[in-house]
Amino acid sequence: MVDNPPTGNQRIIPYLAYADAPAAVEFLCNAYGFEEGLLMEMGEGVLGHAELHLGDNVVFLATAFEEMGHASPKDLGSVHAQVMVYVDDVDAHYERAKGAGAEITEAIADQFYGDRTYRTVDLEGHHWTFSQHIRDVSPEEMKAAAAAMAQQ
Repeated sequence: MVDNPPTGNQRIIPYLAYADAPAAVEFLCNAYGFEEGLLMEMGEGVLGHAELHLGDNVVFLATAFEEMGHASPKDLGSVHAQVMVYVDDVDAHYERAKGAGAEITEAIADQFYGDRTYRTVDLEGHHWTFSQHIRDVSPEEMKAAAAAMAQQ
């Protein structure tokens, strides 16, 4: 009997499209600390599939294939989703991303919901949020804090 999902995969896996997937692999590894897994090259500068690992988790990506309906935010001129990732030391991760030239869209800060986060945009416009959970917050406390923010 086989495992479902396959051994080593989580149940939900982001699958991102890039106009220049090889450059994206290099950027994501250098700036965000991902490690290369399986790379399926389909010719010069074209990746049919890539798996990047961060701890026990994986993100899939590939070259954008218009005929399959895949497009990069760079090509679309907009973003349709974002990726949220928990890391063990978000402050060190933030410094690494800044040092690698990542575009930081929201500086690192403690959030009302118990996470310390920062937000960044990668080389083709995908939005990423990196977080570290620093305190447990009850649903009631979270709702009260959100309501207070909405009144400001």
